[in-house]
Amino acid sequence: MKTIAIGADDAAYAFRDAIVNYLAEQGMTVADYSSDKRQDADYYPDVAHQVAMAVKQGEHDRAILICGTGIGMSIVANKVPGVRAAQCHDTFSAERARKSNNAQVITLGARVIGPELGKKIVQAWLDSEYEGGGSAAKVERIDYYQNQHARD
Repeated sequence: MKTIAIGADDAAYAFRDAIVNYLAEQGMTVADYSSDKRQDADYYPDVAHQVAMAVKQGEHDRAILICGTGIGMSIVANKVPGVRAAQCHDTFSAERARKSNNAQVITLGARVIGPELGKKIVQAWLDSEYEGGGSAAKVERIDYYQNQHARD
């Protein structure tokens, strides 16, 4: 896997640090797009968009976005064509996000879950690969609708 991207806003810096350290312990290289790593203090939509664009452009195979709830980051990342982001607050959802929906991005809520659960969720997602199978037609339908709206 290429480096994994991570992006967090001011509500999630400590949570982000715990996840980055966990990934480093697993031997992964992390590219941090968080707002505190830049000269200007961006809003979470800016961070999410930059990370999602990096995934779309192939700079990263996968990414983790973290804000207070994970909701805002998910909404923004899903605005980028070709990117599928899933908000996950449990390991089963993280696994299914990847296996069934081929989600390259997961979003987490630092104010919703703790860092220990966050590590388990991230690991479940990283350990999962897209299975295709019965879900393939559904993912293709998602792409179909996305392409329909791209023409609007």
